[in-house]
Amino acid sequence: MIMKTLNVSISEVEFNKFGIGKENITFTELVELISREIMRQNLHKCVELAEKYGLSSMTMDEISEEVKAVRNAKNSH
Repeated sequence: MIMKTLNVSISEVEFNKFGIGKENITFTELVELISREIMRQNLHKCVELAEKYGLSSMTMDEISEEVKAVRNAKNSH
């Protein structure tokens, strides 16, 4: 397999933010780092929304009941 080299310039802040430990990484490692950061950002958004709508203090059973209620309401229309 022929390999290609891609050079990407990022700031030192981004380098540290993504926890990149070395200057040369594989494409797979880059995708994994970016995916992890996107997941972290999405989790942060979920937590913010849960706090905004009062879900952060709900138990899993309460959340399950809410989900069931919404699904039942949707299916009854």
